Amino acid sequence: MSQRWVWLRRSLILRLVGISLLLLLIVQAAGFAVVRASIDRNARAQIERALDLDEKVWRRLLDQNAERLRQGSALLAADYGFRSAVNSGDEETIQSVLENHGSRIGAAVTALLDTGFALRSVSLSDGMEALPAALGEVVQPLAADPSGSEIAVIGGVAYQFVMVPLRAPVVVGWVLMGFPINQMLADEMRQLMSVDVVLRVGSDASGMGLPVSTLPAQSLALLREQGVVGGALVTPDGTLLARDVRMASAGKGAEVRTLLLRSVDEVVAPYQELQVLLAIITAAGLALFAVGTGLVAQRMTTPLRSLLTATQRLSRGEYDVPLAHTARTDEIGNLARSFDHMRVAIGAQQGEILRLAYWDRLTDLPNRERFREAVVQAIAARGTAVQPLAVLTLDLDRFKHVNDVLGYAYGDLLLQAVAARLRQQVPADGDMVARLGGNEFAVLLHAADAVAAQEMARRIIRSFEEPLALEDQLVDLSAGIGIACWPGDAADADALLSRSEIAMYAAKRKLSGALQYDASFDLASTQTLSLLSELRRAVEQDELRLYLQPKVSLQGPQQLGAEALVRWQHPQRGLVPPMQFIPFAEQTGFVRQLTLWIFEAVARLLAEPRAQGLALRVSVNLSTRDLLDPELSNRLGAILARHGVAASAFCLEITESAIMDDPQRAEAMLNRLSEQGFKLSIDDFGTGYSSLAYLKRLPVDELKIDKSFVMGMTKAEDDAMIVRSTIDLAHNLGLTVVAEGVETADILALLRTLRCDEAQGYHIARPLPVEDFMAWHAGQQA
Repeated sequence: MSQRWVWLRRSLILRLVGISLLLLLIVQAAGFAVVRASIDRNARAQIERALDLDEKVWRRLLDQNAERLRQGSALLAADYGFRSAVNSGDEETIQSVLENHGSRIGAAVTALLDTGFALRSVSLSDGMEALPAALGEVVQPLAADPSGSEIAVIGGVAYQFVMVPLRAPVVVGWVLMGFPINQMLADEMRQLMSVDVVLRVGSDASGMGLPVSTLPAQSLALLREQGVVGGALVTPDGTLLARDVRMASAGKGAEVRTLLLRSVDEVVAPYQELQVLLAIITAAGLALFAVGTGLVAQRMTTPLRSLLTATQRLSRGEYDVPLAHTARTDEIGNLARSFDHMRVAIGAQQGEILRLAYWDRLTDLPNRERFREAVVQAIAARGTAVQPLAVLTLDLDRFKHVNDVLGYAYGDLLLQAVAARLRQQVPADGDMVARLGGNEFAVLLHAADAVAAQEMARRIIRSFEEPLALEDQLVDLSAGIGIACWPGDAADADALLSRSEIAMYAAKRKLSGALQYDASFDLASTQTLSLLSELRRAVEQDELRLYLQPKVSLQGPQQLGAEALVRWQHPQRGLVPPMQFIPFAEQTGFVRQLTLWIFEAVARLLAEPRAQGLALRVSVNLSTRDLLDPELSNRLGAILARHGVAASAFCLEITESAIMDDPQRAEAMLNRLSEQGFKLSIDDFGTGYSSLAYLKRLPVDELKIDKSFVMGMTKAEDDAMIVRSTIDLAHNLGLTVVAEGVETADILALLRTLRCDEAQGYHIARPLPVEDFMAWHAGQQA
């Protein structure tokens, strides 16, 4: 019920109808108020006109009454017998005539006055016992105007007096006659004019009496109680408009007023029937208007409701259902057509948004989000069935250099070509190739275990062996590939993607092409969670050990050299192999502390008296993080100063990949180190990609041939050719050459033949603790 009430409150139809009816009611109410006010105003004006007439009629009645009295007085004054009695002074006859004549015409006072207006004889009726003294005030005005009449108040009753002269033939006296203004006269006025008459007698000081009235008793009581207010008397029977008619009266302090009252309701009554009829017409009009407005609103809101339904479908992503009412030619039709155009446009935009959200615009491959969803769906689809799947993540090598040298447009073409080549290698239905961002791609193999994933990685690597030809440029491709398999390497999609990337970064560091995920690669694995704190403790507790691997001279006089290496003597694990903590140190940045520790240990050794006569030069490896440290040269200089060792006793070995991560910063740091006197060497030469482009600019003194070429030179002619070419190139550039990985005497002899400057390897000596190294050197001297 409450929901329906809320719907009704929010209904557009009801609001339209309600507002329309409200406006109509306001107009009708205003009309009623105007009509009512007009009727009331007209009624009052009509009553005022009627009261004007009533006042005239009332005064006319009084005048007629006075005329009747005057005629009666004149008849008495003309009576011969009466005049004779007056002339003869027959008081008894005079009194008898006065009584008889006054009684015959109904006079309350009949009197004979002498010529001096003194009372000679009087006949009283109507309960009068004596002629009041107030009559003296009546006589004088009447004597001055015998044709008029005067009103006087006697005993609280208003009397009308007239006076005529008695001639015989001269004036011998005056006949005075008075009649009361009584209820009979008021009733006559009521019957004649339908107006209520109230006679008010008295003064404001002594109070006004109401001896004559045609009002009902209740209305008369209200008049006595509250009087006339604002020209009206409000009674239970209605409102009466009053006209206060002041009548001239003789005597001091006594007033005679006549209230003429007419009912407003009686005048308005005929109009009230018209108002009732008008109200009925208004109610019928409101009903018809409500029905009509409701039908119009219904016709208007029905298509709006269909538009509302359409918006709900749009909110659910349903853009293929066309709207109704588009054929209409009115505003609703225009709105429906515009809304339908919007539906089509939104559908197209949503499709484009989804395409942009899930597809890479450059390569037209699925992007990272789409690839992640595919992995999530693939894992969810397996349920409890343990059918493996694999994710391969690959990152192109040297891509930043391609952008720097050939431009970003060429880099975009290269990414498109790589995408096309990957599609050729992953043709199986259901499998997916995606671009994760930048130069990083991924492959999802739905039915592949670790063996199948590694085979796919090898296929991709082999496909990259063929250079790409783009805009007359040949580009050699290579990539680091990481492999992670479900459910062995990860339990969910995010972990699977993360560990595939971890394996890829490990493959790029080790330059091994493709690697499957191993917990030792992962900074977050349970095996490495405490490794960083243990490494810090190893430095503080002096658990690290310095090892030296000898380097021998193959040409000219014998000169002692060595490569400094670090070993970790763990109190519980024993001697920890370098591959278990060096990659971790490089990932976390702790390698900088290890480098400084090795450099400090070597400087301490070189400062010892037993090493000062050996002319020993020690090689120390610098990592990428070391080379990009802006304080490296200052730190190394401080160590040299502290131990009093010359920089020329050190050879700093830098890998090509360390230089290529940020060539400008690396070059600036190498220049500072060279200016300090350090000998600089390019380590693992031949496995990188672009060092030749910088070799002529870098202040290097030595090239160190990677052991992968040296170990295979007696078995593969290609490796021997690479070693020979590298030696010739270095000598032509004025650089010395060191070969590592010398495992046999044949390799050593061949290097001597190729005029290699120095060599190191297990055939010469393994890495040795400092004391063993000193003993080995003493044995070589012996």
